[in-house]
Amino acid sequence: MAVNTSPETPLPVGEVSRLIGSWIDRLGAVWVEGQITQLSRRPGAGVVFLTLRDPSRDVSVGVTCYRQVFDAVADVVGEGARVVVLAKPEWYAPRGQLSLRAAEIRPVGVGELLARLEQLKKALAAEGLFAPERKKPLPFLPQLVGLVCGRASAAERDVLENARHRWPAVRFEVRNVAVQGVHAVPQVVQAVKELDAMEDVDVIVVARGGGSVEDLLPFSDEQLVRAVAQCRTPVVSAIGHEPDNPLLDHVADLRASTPTDAAKKVVPDVGEEFERVRLLRDRARRCVHAAVEREERGLAHALARPSMEDPHRMLDERGDHVASLLARGRRTLGHLLDRADSELTHTHARVVALSPAATLRRGYAVLQKADGHVVRDPAEVEDGETLRARVAEGEFPVRVDVVDV
Repeated sequence: MAVNTSPETPLPVGEVSRLIGSWIDRLGAVWVEGQITQLSRRPGAGVVFLTLRDPSRDVSVGVTCYRQVFDAVADVVGEGARVVVLAKPEWYAPRGQLSLRAAEIRPVGVGELLARLEQLKKALAAEGLFAPERKKPLPFLPQLVGLVCGRASAAERDVLENARHRWPAVRFEVRNVAVQGVHAVPQVVQAVKELDAMEDVDVIVVARGGGSVEDLLPFSDEQLVRAVAQCRTPVVSAIGHEPDNPLLDHVADLRASTPTDAAKKVVPDVGEEFERVRLLRDRARRCVHAAVEREERGLAHALARPSMEDPHRMLDERGDHVASLLARGRRTLGHLLDRADSELTHTHARVVALSPAATLRRGYAVLQKADGHVVRDPAEVEDGETLRARVAEGEFPVRVDVVDV
């Protein structure tokens, strides 16, 4: 129930603590899962103190239990172990502190962990986080590689040494983090996000050496898997050895079996690239030589043709043909002109023979009146009328003199 208070009627601290305790006392026992980060077993003390932490979040809660409760699992439970605790929340009013009073502690077995991981794997796969089409290709030659690994770890040494041996010019941006325990997940997530936010980082490698299933649990954490799925930069997972298969391997853009394998897959080998360039250069040279030789053979074949050996031969043949056609044309034209001339001569002779001038040269004359009208009938002229007579060699006037017969 809410408590009515005001600046004039505030509650004392003790009363607030008492009310909180009364509210918490109403809560029943709950099963809580977490990882033991601190364990205190004082000799002769009847109570054991431990801290239970959520590996995926920065949240911890204190747990107390009677010695006999903890002694039942003391042989298999220690710091770093994952446990399930049946506990009832308690409020310590004098200090205003919340804790859990454990009535039973059960270690989480490997089989149970694997079963939970399999369930999480199926759920994430159903969301499409492991789909092949989401995988981003790695750059051929990254200029800056982000590396997330343990401080001074063998994984860091393997990646750096092998990568620089293969490509000496490669640069690294290293983030040293906890790779197991309660701090591993938040630190790895933070490191991945920092490297992904850097514009010049071309690829991110998350590396860790081998370990037990419990040691590799942080790399199957849902929070880390989702953080990697949201990265815009390609991510390479190099966790453990070949048999190890945390969920990070499925969401990463490329899985490397070991940190050494990651170095080999992230950067090319300079020696191999030089050899590949040499082979490609030799192949290109052979192709060019083959092309030149092929063209030379074609050119030689073309030059061997008669038209190329004696280029003027075709012109001479064409010239002779043109001269023959020209002579033939001239002969034909001459024949046509001669025929036309003969026909013209005969036509001219016929025209001359039939012309009035020829008739006049035979002694005939043409009489015309003053207006040029030709006289064809004696009745057309009058006595004393002056006419003009045309003969072969000219004309002269005549006068009509009608004589009665």
